[in-house]
Amino acid sequence: MEEHKLLYEGKAKKVYETEDPQQLIVSYKDDATAFNGLKKGTISGKGAINNQMTNLLMKRLEQIGVPTHLIRELSSRETLVKRVSIIPLEVIVRNLAAGSFSKRYGVVEGVVFDQPTLEFSYKNDALGDPLINSSHAIALKLATPEELDAIRRYSFAVNDFLKALWAECGVILVDFKLEFGRLADGTVVLADEISPDTCRLWDAKTHEKLDKDRFRRDLGGVEDAYQQVMRRLLEHG
Repeated sequence: MEEHKLLYEGKAKKVYETEDPQQLIVSYKDDATAFNGLKKGTISGKGAINNQMTNLLMKRLEQIGVPTHLIRELSSRETLVKRVSIIPLEVIVRNLAAGSFSKRYGVVEGVVFDQPTLEFSYKNDALGDPLINSSHAIALKLATPEELDAIRRYSFAVNDFLKALWAECGVILVDFKLEFGRLADGTVVLADEISPDTCRLWDAKTHEKLDKDRFRRDLGGVEDAYQQVMRRLLEHG
């Protein structure tokens, strides 16, 4: 990676420029953070699992009509992607009550919703990523009404696909976070990642947590959980 200029380093990934101004290299790290960076640690092997899982799932999503930033996997930790301008919204789709939803609204974790919910958070660390609605997003000029419609449509399509895929693996998709970006021509595409860092995944029989909550809540066995979901995906997905 030495020959490429580091463009940006985030909590979980490094982004490098390439010879093509419309293409970037994403390198996944083993670093782990929670609670807006207040808790920090390392999950051994996480970077490779998150990179390969994201690419596998994005390839499948492309096949069902969800456009993504993926070009091709370069190595176990590195992927070539289309350069996007990230839309500063975190899009959260929930199938069951858990995490901040349970805390915010006083709902017991594990309650199954009649239909999936969709939330927007303003991607702004200084403000603590506050929950906003579509009217706020338009007022703040974060996205246009047309872009928000596309994001909603793609997000629910991703949920339908992932929920069924994980069910085949004996895993419940509780909730997950997506990020979207704009290509140079304005096209909205799925960006960032889909991994145990960004999804809540529970064992279908035991409800054992198989995701980053094991790190957040000091449950132990974090590396084993990440490896287990990757193994199940490769075996059954």
